[in-house]
Amino acid sequence: MDDPTLLNLVTRLSHHLLDRGWMMATAESCTGGLIAGACTELSGSSDWFERGFVTYSNLAKTELLGVPDALIAEHGAVSEPVARAMALGALDRSPARCAVAVTGIAGPTGGSPDKPVGTVWFGWCTPAGQFTQREQFDGDRATVRRATVAHALAGLLQRLP
Repeated sequence: MDDPTLLNLVTRLSHHLLDRGWMMATAESCTGGLIAGACTELSGSSDWFERGFVTYSNLAKTELLGVPDALIAEHGAVSEPVARAMALGALDRSPARCAVAVTGIAGPTGGSPDKPVGTVWFGWCTPAGQFTQREQFDGDRATVRRATVAHALAGLLQRLP
């Protein structure tokens, strides 16, 4: 892992999960598996990282995570309800105790006035509850995706009891 800040974050998250005997899962859209990739860069991650779902398309969100078509049609794939449903779906479809989900617009295309490029919705499910958050990241596609990975992992760590 080239980013020492991200490595430190993943290491801290791994210790937190290992201390509790918990596993985590990811449900990723705009990051295309980069969160799972960051976690599994760490040797021994199979002791705390259970699985990752890359659900880039709406069909994948529905088929793999159980996100209702109607929810996507009503709110759009990049929305709070879909991020929450993705995180819940990752928990429902794995033995993990916590999950993080991301859905967003990494760019450079795909943005709109309501959801500009860099808009990302996060969903976290932990034994402490369900949480969502919207962030707006600046930069090119790679920068938005890197920021999303770091925020997703830091957010999970902060929300673990």
